Amino acid sequence: MTTTATSEVISLRGITKAFPGVIANDDVSLDILSGQVHCLLGENGAGKSTLISILAGMQQPDSGSVSIGGSVVDISSPKVAVDLGIGVVHQHSTLVPAFTVLENLMLGESGVMLDKKRATERLGELADLLGVEIDPHALTADLGLGQQQQVEIAKAMWKGSRLLVLDEPTSMLTPQAIEHLGESIERVKERGLAVVLITHKLREAYAMGDCVTILRAGRNVGHISVEELAAYSEQQAQDAILAAMFGDDLAAGGGADAVSDLEEAAELAGATAATREIPAIDFDSRPVRLELRDVSSKGGGRDIEAEGVSLTVREGEILGIAGIDGHGQGALSELVAGQRSASSGTVLFDGDDITRTGVRSRQQLGVRYVTDDRLHEGTVGSMSVALNLVIKRIGQAPFWRFGRIQPKAVDTEAVRLIDEYGIRTPSPATRAGTLSGGNIQKILLARELTNGARLVVVNKPTYGLDLKTVHLVRELLIDFAAGGGSVLLLSTDLDELIELSHRIEVISRGRLVGGVVNDGVGTAEKVGHYMTGAIEGTD
Repeated sequence: MTTTATSEVISLRGITKAFPGVIANDDVSLDILSGQVHCLLGENGAGKSTLISILAGMQQPDSGSVSIGGSVVDISSPKVAVDLGIGVVHQHSTLVPAFTVLENLMLGESGVMLDKKRATERLGELADLLGVEIDPHALTADLGLGQQQQVEIAKAMWKGSRLLVLDEPTSMLTPQAIEHLGESIERVKERGLAVVLITHKLREAYAMGDCVTILRAGRNVGHISVEELAAYSEQQAQDAILAAMFGDDLAAGGGADAVSDLEEAAELAGATAATREIPAIDFDSRPVRLELRDVSSKGGGRDIEAEGVSLTVREGEILGIAGIDGHGQGALSELVAGQRSASSGTVLFDGDDITRTGVRSRQQLGVRYVTDDRLHEGTVGSMSVALNLVIKRIGQAPFWRFGRIQPKAVDTEAVRLIDEYGIRTPSPATRAGTLSGGNIQKILLARELTNGARLVVVNKPTYGLDLKTVHLVRELLIDFAAGGGSVLLLSTDLDELIELSHRIEVISRGRLVGGVVNDGVGTAEKVGHYMTGAIEGTD
């Protein structure tokens, strides 16, 4: 944890930004120094994204100022931010898959494609700085996620940078790629650049950061200086961060109670390995609930289709599917749910062939689906919470009678599920679209995990949720499996897959390329081996 001898300071003073109904940033002040990694932590909705959007020129503050080296600057657009040397690597890729690395880096330049020699030389300089090898002629779609991220960093630094912002950079990287990223960050820092690292993983904040700022409800509620972080043990740093993140929720009990709350909060934040240990199962003794035999999907859309997939999910098992986002996970989940047809192969459920069985019939058998698009595909925002909870039982008694809805029966069921799943809503009649993302996800889980559910397919179940809701969602899935249910879990969070899954299969370009039993012995490294092998064509 070192800094340059002469540190330029990027200062934010009194940054306030409001949107209708919410104050995203409330009088936030902080200093970002060159040669330092400044970690920015906070739950979803704490104001991190808005603050970064202001630095990137995508939003302008209602009040407050940004200064560089003591001079106030007006970051009125993303172009101004780039010209000031502020580069942002967003959580989701901004690269064009059909373009080569060099073409992606040259996008937006005047005279694009006219000076490839100069651009190739610049890429070489950045690759040397990052300590990586980047093939300028490689098609972006053929790169692994870690490689794509290195290209994103090079793109952010293309015109020269004084500040590099990394937004949740490790969510689906293999352990090897995370290690390489850490090395690149260290090299960038040693060259005198400032780095802002946004992460929800406390270990990463401690391992990679020089100092930490914590946001809560739009305000700066804590800061751990370079000297303090260097003097803290990892546990002391986690305790200080969590105390700031959760505030009075931790301190309310005092003494031993506060310590207990702190340990619970650490679990919520991913500071410890798992919320609770998933029950082990004897695979040989459990009947097969779902089996795919050499199944390929037929969608006709732009997504990568599933191709030649064979897998089994047993009673009481959570089977995780790992892989780079967009490599066939959507097709696989929809194929099992019945929303996408199979062009070949066989789908068996409890031994019966359901390959040609439709969505509604599969639901009645106990096959359920929690989509990753909870706001549009998963719910109807203009409808009430109550109707969203029973929407997949349209026409069924006791909610419909002689083709007419029975409001009393619907409300009774809604009140039961709202209470059981902790859905925070003013009333069952409240429009679902007005609730938070976490409460909308609870609606989906309450609807899909009840009423005879036997297999649930869940795609990115905790993406974009706050820490407490993440904890709750994971507990619900563990409980469902412990009660004999089966779970096909598709996630872009490798930590989540390791925490929840009995076994993990790796998908790449629509095919399963390898799998491991999650016995806690080098699981991440084994999964990473398959992911890397698939990218390099060695699977």
